[in-house]
Amino acid sequence: MTVVIEMVSDLVCPWCWLGLRRIEAAIAEAPEVDVQLLFRPYELDPTIPASGVDYKAYMSERVSSPEGKERMAMMRQALVDYGNAENIPYRFDAITHRPNSFNAHRLVRWAQGQGKGAAAKEALFRAYFNETRDIGAHDVLIDVARQIDLDPGIVADLLKTDADIEAVRQEAEVFRQMGISGVPTYIANRRVAVQGAESSEKLARFIRHAATLLPQERPSGAPN
Repeated sequence: MTVVIEMVSDLVCPWCWLGLRRIEAAIAEAPEVDVQLLFRPYELDPTIPASGVDYKAYMSERVSSPEGKERMAMMRQALVDYGNAENIPYRFDAITHRPNSFNAHRLVRWAQGQGKGAAAKEALFRAYFNETRDIGAHDVLIDVARQIDLDPGIVADLLKTDADIEAVRQEAEVFRQMGISGVPTYIANRRVAVQGAESSEKLARFIRHAATLLPQERPSGAPN
């Protein structure tokens, strides 16, 4: 039986980049289990305008107390340390723009349809957290498409339309209705779930446990 792991995540979530690396490592640690990894959209803040906002002003508004700022600094340092161990080059101090991630989720959807979902996620995380690019901007998304060998002309044309806008919204809403309020979250065969960028060892145990359970339903995009 194939274990379908649905990774629910946002492309502006630094823990989700770490989570991507760890679930990929977990899959490699459990070679006896046939795993299909699917990516599902989640917006940490869907109120961000399409053009995005100033990053520092946005973060200052969300974390205004000295205690909150201290916790944020500690979290960022922890992420940098984890990132160094996982070869993830976070550059938080260089980020100036907080994008709206919705169109980036559309790109992941199109890439996933071509078997390039993981490549799209990795390229978008790197573009935002390392290259500090605006992953809500069409030109950046077109360039990312080019990097992962999607047709940039087709992606440019799709971005000008409403293609898959409703599908992405509905998919994100499904997972909110399932009670997901934090990311990354991994759902195996719609039976069991684990939340957070857990270690690859713990995620490998999660995968093996999921392989012993029958799925409740077949997730969209899963193999027959």
